[in-house]
Amino acid sequence: MSDGLNSVHLIGNLGNDPELRMTHGGQAVLTIRLATSESYLDRDRNRQERTEWHTVVLWGKRAEGLAKILHKGSKIGVHGSLRTNSWEGTDGAKRYRTEIQARQVILCGDARRATPSRDPADDYDRGAPPASSYPDDDDDIPF
Repeated sequence: MSDGLNSVHLIGNLGNDPELRMTHGGQAVLTIRLATSESYLDRDRNRQERTEWHTVVLWGKRAEGLAKILHKGSKIGVHGSLRTNSWEGTDGAKRYRTEIQARQVILCGDARRATPSRDPADDYDRGAPPASSYPDDDDDIPF
């Protein structure tokens, strides 16, 4: 009996623009390099940061759609599973690569659109009503 769990959950930033390719059969494959970082205190109580790099792969229509909106610096969440591929290199040595086969991608923010400070009056100048004019009644929200 094979009871097990192969599940990966990551939140990080794209280290470069995603790469969209098509297989010989015409299926889209999107490859993403995702950086996750964590900070910790070393023995001398100095704050250190460690970054891990992950290769994330998506297939099909989702890959095509995400290729249009993701870019270097995008913050995403990924849920998927680990897959390890092996092959023989030109030197005859066996090579391995572990990737994350993504099942879900959640957009967490856009580094290009992030603005550290902005004036709400800018929205008003563009014709949007000021935030204070929005109703406080949440009964019309469908969730």
